[in-house]
Amino acid sequence: MPNAHVIGLGRSGIAAARLLKQEGWTVTVSDSKTSESLQQQQQVLNVEGITVKLGYSLTLGDGDLPELIVVSPGVPWDIPVLIEARNRGIDTIGEMELAWRYLKSSPWVGITGTNGKTTTTALIAAIFQAAGFHAPACGNIGYAACELALAQPDKTRHGASLHEKLPQSKIDWVIAEVSSYQIESSRELAPTIGVWTTFTPDHLNRHKTLENYYTIKADLLSRSHDQIFNGDDPYLRQLGTTHWSKAYWTSVKGRDATPRPWVYIENGWVMVESEPIVPVDSLRMVGNHNQQNLLMAVAAARLAGIEKQAIVEAITNFPGVPHRLEHIITWQGIDFINDSKATNYDAAQVGLAAVDSPVILIAGGEAKAGDDTQWLNAIQAKAAAVLLIGEAASAFAQRLQEVGYFRYEIVETMARAVPRAAELAQQDNAPVVLLSPACASFDHYQSFEHRGDDFRQLCWQNFSP
Repeated sequence: MPNAHVIGLGRSGIAAARLLKQEGWTVTVSDSKTSESLQQQQQVLNVEGITVKLGYSLTLGDGDLPELIVVSPGVPWDIPVLIEARNRGIDTIGEMELAWRYLKSSPWVGITGTNGKTTTTALIAAIFQAAGFHAPACGNIGYAACELALAQPDKTRHGASLHEKLPQSKIDWVIAEVSSYQIESSRELAPTIGVWTTFTPDHLNRHKTLENYYTIKADLLSRSHDQIFNGDDPYLRQLGTTHWSKAYWTSVKGRDATPRPWVYIENGWVMVESEPIVPVDSLRMVGNHNQQNLLMAVAAARLAGIEKQAIVEAITNFPGVPHRLEHIITWQGIDFINDSKATNYDAAQVGLAAVDSPVILIAGGEAKAGDDTQWLNAIQAKAAAVLLIGEAASAFAQRLQEVGYFRYEIVETMARAVPRAAELAQQDNAPVVLLSPACASFDHYQSFEHRGDDFRQLCWQNFSP
């Protein structure tokens, strides 16, 4: 049997390993970490005939080399062993690319961008599902892409009970949120519809330069049959008329925006060309940026031939996205809002702009490279106080001092931040407590979802009736 090696024992890596096993490969999964939860997963996969090596990093000796290496999204594409593997002609791909090989008979919508892609992906999936399509969301939202491949009817002959949560029917559309990490390792992925939501500096510790980051994103769009762009994003708009002349553009600024939009807002309605589709206020999510997300979702739906009725139904009933300006609880007139998905300065600035002021802000975590100027300006304009948590707390405190903002406290942990935020909100008559970290979560949490869940649980513990 052919030999495959999967790097990373997260959800994506596990799904990739199971898919390869079902397809007749001899599969080894490795993870450089070890923990009780990983050991439990190791035992489960061993029973399924998949070898798991914990505390292990792949090396390429002269022995039995793998014919295929599959990389989980969190594994850097330029680590030496992967460079060596590609130089030696070993087929080296990401988990998303593996899923594409088994799902490319179905059309894909691929959504990428620095910010906004999760909400846009969720909106698109909701609309397609309201239209009667089996169109699950995957990638950075919903299922791992390989989990969808596992659930296809022709894949259920082996171990179907492992995947009973997924409907066993042919997928009509794959709605995939695709990060730059996943694009980097997916050289063949070619969506029917590609969506680019925003572009601002992010992940530069991995991609090194803004140009590299742009090129990775652009690769996905260039392989997409139809392309949808946010015409209100300054960077994308600047390049639009020359680099993407055949793209479909969206704008909240009306039909006369540049580049000329195909989908836009006019008199409170989402318009496609000159046809009114759905009132903007049908979407219950706060923030002007979510109007742009709505436009891109409607654009994708119309390119797929979906009628107005399904679009209106989906948008009207859309509940929002967990961890992105998610309302948790109202206590004594104070709204507690979970924006844990805001893992960079731009996303956190958007979060601040979307809520009422004054706000008590909880920020911090594992800091990223980037320009914090607009975020700091938003803090000065809207925050009554800032509570700092995680590894970035001291550095953020210094930056706040440098811009003349002194109403901050270093509280270190979420458990201290939530009750202290409530006290300050009462003192300052602040209507909102906002967790919008502007940081990755990996200093104290497994993911931004884990961080947001902690915030939610602490709010319920402290303030539920």
